[in-house]
Amino acid sequence: MTQAPISRFPVPAIDALPEDIRTRLLGVQEKSGFVPNVFLTLAHRPDEFRAFFAYHDALMDKDGGLSKAEREMIVVATSSANQCQYCVIAHGAILRIRAKNPLIADQIAANYRKADITPRQRAMLDFAMKVALQAQTVGDADFTALAGHGFSDDDIWDIAAIAAFFALSNRMANVTGMRPNDEFYLMGRLPKAT
Repeated sequence: MTQAPISRFPVPAIDALPEDIRTRLLGVQEKSGFVPNVFLTLAHRPDEFRAFFAYHDALMDKDGGLSKAEREMIVVATSSANQCQYCVIAHGAILRIRAKNPLIADQIAANYRKADITPRQRAMLDFAMKVALQAQTVGDADFTALAGHGFSDDDIWDIAAIAAFFALSNRMANVTGMRPNDEFYLMGRLPKAT
């Protein structure tokens, strides 16, 4: 059986990449044991790679009113709505690890409204889905509802920005035919071997 390509576009060899990108990919490989295909696919366009990951890191790695697990919940829910296999699988793995819950990513991807999450998280995902699918309908009532769950204006900005950024990511993953790495499927599902 032949392995399907990871992208419809050329995937550069790691040793042929600009030094900053190569260093980032090798660092990710050292930490996780493999290079996620999103890095290899987007490395096809180095300037866009740098811009994409700078914004990704600014949204996903910062401290604030949203936990890192909640940020991943937004990615999984909106990516499922946008039918992005890569992001659901990859960020589902990250969500399972960050939430320390082997079930949560599947629940959120299938139907976040029935997932084992808090009412606050459900309100967060309701808003994220509205941004992802019907941003033109966002209004003051949405902000009031979120404030009622303790979200600050900065938190609301983060929810919207994550949903909007991953709408871009979902579309590029679908257009490029980006294939999820096999390693993602089992991550966070079973206890780590000691």
